[in-house]
Amino acid sequence: MEKLIIIGAGVAGWTAAIYAARANLDPIMFTGIEEGGQLMLTTMVENFPGFPEGIMGPELMNDLKKQAERYGTKVIQKSVTGFKKIKGGYEVILGKEKYSASTIIISTGASARWLGLPNEKKFQGRGLHTCATCDGFFYKGKEIFTVGGGDSAMEEANFLTKFASKVTIVHRRDTFRASKIMQERINKNPKIEVMWNSEIVELKGEPPLKSIVIKNTKTGGKKEYKTDGVFLAIGHIPNTKIFEGLIELDKSFFIKTDKRMRTNLPGVFAAGDVQDPVYKQAITAAGTGCQAAMEAEKYYEEIGGK
Repeated sequence: MEKLIIIGAGVAGWTAAIYAARANLDPIMFTGIEEGGQLMLTTMVENFPGFPEGIMGPELMNDLKKQAERYGTKVIQKSVTGFKKIKGGYEVILGKEKYSASTIIISTGASARWLGLPNEKKFQGRGLHTCATCDGFFYKGKEIFTVGGGDSAMEEANFLTKFASKVTIVHRRDTFRASKIMQERINKNPKIEVMWNSEIVELKGEPPLKSIVIKNTKTGGKKEYKTDGVFLAIGHIPNTKIFEGLIELDKSFFIKTDKRMRTNLPGVFAAGDVQDPVYKQAITAAGTGCQAAMEAEKYYEEIGGK
């Protein structure tokens, strides 16, 4: 039985691996097929401490991986397909392979909801974004669009007006589901316009994004608009499917943890976006990864591990 298995390889996972490896927990990390998390879809990261000139998202992730491996983390690029409790610990299933460990750190992240358009992948980070806090700075003086109708969408639209000259909210219905106070802030902001009963049906450019086609959901009519960028605020899907029924989740399927990153199962901790429905930032993910690893070390000592 291994001392520690880390499931997922975003900022939280790599940070947990660095701390755990330095604590002689000999962590094994299963990265999934596409390691790196949300930052692999980001271009320049300018709000992660320690990089005054910024750093490319994939470069930051690669550096974190090298650091984790330097201290002895065993990295396996395979996806976990099952998880269950066994005597003395937990079993992690990868198809026909099985691994067991006394402690587990879950850092599988949360995947942003996208529009589902055929060519949107090539625009990700090149005009199409899911994090206003991360990428809004790059749109100073630009005209941009946002998509969404909840509180987070209203908050992001307001935030983007700090940089953009105009923000147009595209919403497929004729009312927002956001709270009244958030709607009032939108209505009072002179930089914000709303396109009701509308949805983006086409993205154009080679990238970066140059224009979008918007369809009226009532009339079916379409019109093309030039734009510098589009920000999606239509939610995130936590990657928790394999843990359902064993680990306690909230109503949106994020893992519930206490202030020490502990789940309802002893010896199982969660870190990063998989347990964070609020902030979803690289630096907060790193912080919770550190906490989870330190708590895993304490737990391992408590159960008599050496």
